[in-house]
Amino acid sequence: MSQPTADPSDPGRPTPDGPTPEPVTPGGGPVEPAAGPGGTPTTAAEDEVVAELEESLAEAEEHDLFPYQAVVLTSFGGPEAPEEVMPFLRRVTGGRGIPDERLAEVAEHYLHFGGKSPINDQNRALVAALQEELQRRGLTLPVLFGNRNSEPFLTDTVRDAHEEGMTRLLSITTSAYSCYSSCRQYREDIAAAVDALATEGRTVDVDKIRQYWNHPGFSRANARIVTEGARQMMERTGVAPHLVFVTHSLPLAMDETSGPGDEEGHLYSRQHLELSAAVAEEVSATLGTELGHDLTYCSRSGPPSQPWLEPDVNDHLRELAGRGVRHVVLAPIGFVSDHMEVVFDLDTEAVETAEELGLDLLRVPTVGTDPEFVSGLVDLALERAAEARGGQPVRPTWPGERPRPSTCLPGCCPNLRVDRRAACGMD
Repeated sequence: MSQPTADPSDPGRPTPDGPTPEPVTPGGGPVEPAAGPGGTPTTAAEDEVVAELEESLAEAEEHDLFPYQAVVLTSFGGPEAPEEVMPFLRRVTGGRGIPDERLAEVAEHYLHFGGKSPINDQNRALVAALQEELQRRGLTLPVLFGNRNSEPFLTDTVRDAHEEGMTRLLSITTSAYSCYSSCRQYREDIAAAVDALATEGRTVDVDKIRQYWNHPGFSRANARIVTEGARQMMERTGVAPHLVFVTHSLPLAMDETSGPGDEEGHLYSRQHLELSAAVAEEVSATLGTELGHDLTYCSRSGPPSQPWLEPDVNDHLRELAGRGVRHVVLAPIGFVSDHMEVVFDLDTEAVETAEELGLDLLRVPTVGTDPEFVSGLVDLALERAAEARGGQPVRPTWPGERPRPSTCLPGCCPNLRVDRRAACGMD
């Protein structure tokens, strides 16, 4: 941390060899005490308090995350008790006309685990890990937590921050890829929170980090995790396993329109295909043997008539078994933590499918609070802060050489149902 520099022309500055000499006037007499407000001379103690305040203000403008006063982990949310499940699902599907009978079927996924989603506890753990990493780097900013669909709601979190005097915040979302539901919808949430506070006479600015599917903190952590899983299976069986990467399925229309409006679309699926190929290549090179791989999808919903991204992970496991594959490493690279889509769709349904088919299946962890991932998120926050200060920081990527912009381009990942204002973008 930098210290105030002494002015060499200051007659009251310490000398190298002794105490500070008594200040004198040009005429030779002692200097009168400085006048404070109303003409009252200030004391040495008051001068010290003023100096400390000025120093603290200078330090507030010098930290590496300036101009931000807090980081906000922004996530999807989930129920934490059985009675919260249906209200949560109604919020998630609000405006889509889905009857409670259909929601009750989805509710069974949560009730299977006592009505509690693991996501909020996982996010609280990530908040704590981010706070620890910031402190390790000498940064004392608080890390806050706000959800879209459950408490703590993002608007309430931003309001609480404003009441504590914080008016410039930085959002880290728990979604790495580019599509409406994983990027622009969070930007809509941010805009809704900012607008809600504006109606209360409160002004808050919120930026966000870039989508980080190919930031090394996320992508390299996934490569290491998958490598270790494949290594374990090879050491146990002597056979190179088949890698099956999994992510959340989307309606085809949402994938087709993912990315900026003047580009080719399909950015969501292209990002996953590129990362899964890069990870598979890295695993094969590290283990010294060629491993086959595929990208699959889970958590499909909506009417059967609506086309979604395929193949479904369970269907693909059946296909692999039909081809004679017997050992599979399941890698949920589309997810940041082991939330409901992982523990139900993969650890429950996909495991049951594998047992039915006689497949030896190992599901590797998500990045969760992996230190490399957490460190990467802090790097992304520092990168965004440097941009906010007008700098041009290094923006590392792997795979590829095209980082996503921190401020989304016009027409990026549009809302295909309604027109809502989105923050952190050019439109």
